[in-house]
Amino acid sequence: MAVISSQDTNPGNAVYNRYKNNTNENWMHDAGLRKLNIGIGFMFASAAANGFDGSLMNGLLTIKQSGISLGGLPAFIPAAYVSDWMGRRFTIALGSSIMIAAAIIQASTNGPWAFLGTKIMLGIGLGFAQTSAPPLTTEIAHPRHRANVTNMFQAIWFWGAILSAVVTIGTLHMSGSWSWRLPVLFQAFFPALQLIGLTFIPESPRWLISKNRRDEALAMLVKYHANGDTEDELVLFEFKEICTVIDQEREAEKNIGFMSFFKTKGNRHRLLICVLVGFMIQWAGNGIVSYYLAPILTSVGVTDAVSQAGINLGLQIWNAILAALGAMAAERYGRRPLWLLSTSGMLASFIVVTALSAVFAEHGTKVAGYCVVAFLFVFFGFYDIAFTPLSIAYPVEILPFDLRSKGLSINLTVVFAAGFFNQYVNPIALEAIQWKFYFVYIATLAAMLPTIWFLFPETKGRTLEEIAVVFDGIAADPVHSEASGGVLRKSVEAESMTAGAEHV
Repeated sequence: MAVISSQDTNPGNAVYNRYKNNTNENWMHDAGLRKLNIGIGFMFASAAANGFDGSLMNGLLTIKQSGISLGGLPAFIPAAYVSDWMGRRFTIALGSSIMIAAAIIQASTNGPWAFLGTKIMLGIGLGFAQTSAPPLTTEIAHPRHRANVTNMFQAIWFWGAILSAVVTIGTLHMSGSWSWRLPVLFQAFFPALQLIGLTFIPESPRWLISKNRRDEALAMLVKYHANGDTEDELVLFEFKEICTVIDQEREAEKNIGFMSFFKTKGNRHRLLICVLVGFMIQWAGNGIVSYYLAPILTSVGVTDAVSQAGINLGLQIWNAILAALGAMAAERYGRRPLWLLSTSGMLASFIVVTALSAVFAEHGTKVAGYCVVAFLFVFFGFYDIAFTPLSIAYPVEILPFDLRSKGLSINLTVVFAAGFFNQYVNPIALEAIQWKFYFVYIATLAAMLPTIWFLFPETKGRTLEEIAVVFDGIAADPVHSEASGGVLRKSVEAESMTAGAEHV
């Protein structure tokens, strides 16, 4: 197998580019990376499950989806503790099992209270799976792929939305209760995929090291990141870097909990970003910008449910494509440029949508209606390139290991709380003042630009451990800092030299 440097395939992670690695440049032609990346792909299923469920209630029923928010809200914080205590894989398996059971029970019951109860159960399961899957994927990914893998996670949300739209269209003409039972039963599909993926995906080496299971962690890195080469330079560096950083965190604070977010300037900054991102992705206007979609389509002659569902499917496919492009662009062009471009584009298109919605609402002009539909695609395109992929990836990568699950649980709690708020406030406001309510979101989008400019640092091109330097200063650098064992790089290079370091 060829020895490659990640320098040729990834513009980031400059530290790792110094070390030889026994992997193929193309991961599809590499046994270890192929198995690892396919397993990571199965972990994306929790994002797809969220997308399926979130779209299902809009596409199938008029019942609000508040049940899943009610279940998710109290689940995220406990899930973080379980993830750090029992492991990422265990927590994902628990959440996926709960979701599968909830979908089966929901499909076999009748009545609004039973439906709501199983929605809450689904939310609990999603809370556990969603809290652990992103940290696991970013912590086991090969350094060359880590950024793209993390960015791609939430972009898969739309795959679930696409399947939801397809299932909804397919069951529109079904008679009897199976017209709604079948889509509900499909809620078990993505959690089942995740359970399958867990059978061949490893535990996080960072979690193993945190539990003093260092031999297992090294074995995992050797197997998946170097195809069994125990003398691999990159794996030796990775292992020592992770050990150094986790030892540093434990030495700095023995009892790590949620209060740790308030003890240092860097952690307070991280916490603020986690909270802000949670609000931003819900209060960017995406929740109401399509409010007039159905009446506009009806007014311009698109009245049947199948055609309207088809347009919704087209929108979800558009979203999936743009989100994937944004995920791949984040490491090449940087997080800050994408955040700023996305927000600026949404603000401009939202102003246009507001003006066109006013014309349509006041005068019923069909041309304005067509233009609103077109600009919905423009608005969501800008939303997708940053707000979709970075909503999970950015909080996950800026958080140190001991606070990663906890910080993500805070972020997801804010996301669900803000979404729960939207479900009840937006309809009331829209009914009362109609399109004029859009001005509220013009203001929030405008406020996001200086927020991003002053508070969101760039993380492009850094290893997962190196990102700590952005928030905590050079003393947190596991490679250069004397405080963190400044001889780390030299020791790895020395070991590589004494071992002969001949890779095949």
